[in-house]
Amino acid sequence: MASGPQPVGIRQLVPFAALSATYFAHIGFFNPYLPLWLKAQGLPITIISLLASVQSVTRVFAPYAWGALSDRTGERVKLLRISATIALIASLGLWWPGSAWWIGLVLLLLFTHTSSMMGLTEAAMAHLVAGDWGRYGKVRLWGSLGFMATVLVAGAWFERFGMGGFPGWTLVTLAGVLLCTWWLPDAREAAHEGRAAHAPIGAALRQPAVRWFFASLLFHVMAHFALYGFLSLYLDALGYSKTTIGVLWAVSVVVEVAWFYAQGRLLPRFAMEQWLLICALATALRMAITAGLADWFVALLIAQVLHALTFATHHTACIAMVTRHFPGRLRARGQALFTVTGYGIGGVVGVLAGGAIAARWGFRPVFGTAALLGLLAAFCAHRVRVLQPGEAALV
Repeated sequence: MASGPQPVGIRQLVPFAALSATYFAHIGFFNPYLPLWLKAQGLPITIISLLASVQSVTRVFAPYAWGALSDRTGERVKLLRISATIALIASLGLWWPGSAWWIGLVLLLLFTHTSSMMGLTEAAMAHLVAGDWGRYGKVRLWGSLGFMATVLVAGAWFERFGMGGFPGWTLVTLAGVLLCTWWLPDAREAAHEGRAAHAPIGAALRQPAVRWFFASLLFHVMAHFALYGFLSLYLDALGYSKTTIGVLWAVSVVVEVAWFYAQGRLLPRFAMEQWLLICALATALRMAITAGLADWFVALLIAQVLHALTFATHHTACIAMVTRHFPGRLRARGQALFTVTGYGIGGVVGVLAGGAIAARWGFRPVFGTAALLGLLAAFCAHRVRVLQPGEAALV
């Protein structure tokens, strides 16, 4: 009989912190500034929204495929290295001048191999920390720091030199990701062959609380794609400089880092199901402020500060619930379903619908719609709380 995860020292988690830092350093410049780079290529908003949705499209199929392969083979680290290598090679296509179709093909190949990397890493790390979400936060905050570093530096760089350096930034940051995958412990988890590789995940999904959890996740993350896909374009249209846009993104990451650092003491105050509801209500408020008060810089700062709840707290609560409901050999597939539901389906619908709304009515209604999605997420989270009150302390 397999034994449970053994306690690990901080030295064993350092490589995961490094990978988190480099991966989110890549995301920190790529996601906020991809729409602006596409705009610099002369593309209209509808095409930009379609290309921005490619990442979400890959999250519909890639994470579950990689997760199932990981569960079957146990080769999480090797799969991470393969993904990082192919993504780095694919990024070279951004240097080649081409049509929107060419850019879409390059992004499709790149995102297919990056969209599931953190899912595999999170599954392995959640197993190592064994429910110690305070320790998890101490590791995960390095990803936030990596994001903050590049969103600030890249914003200043693009403000001074223009968007032409975007492919170079992609190449350098993905090279850092690849190097860190080689730092990870070269360990192979026990493979689950035959029937064990296909453990009945349907039993978990048939639980009403689990279904409501995924519904809340869907609406919550879909609302956030107003930020991921359109915040930079929205602020640019309002006349904010690229440096200011970078600062506003960085503010959200500062509070994210603070939360991850302190969450070991804060999370036990409520059950994870209660945190889901709090985070969803904060999302509705954040999006409403962004929609109605974006001309007021202080209001934007307040909205970005709410990121501590709408992303950081929500992320840890979701990882905790996925770990609870999808234990053992279901772990990678459960984590993949988290990515597929939120950042895959939610991302595709969020970006495409947001692009259609922005093209017809402008950016403010995009964030107004996102506020309504936050309220839907809150209703679903309330159902989770009713069906499964949970325990006050999961740390």
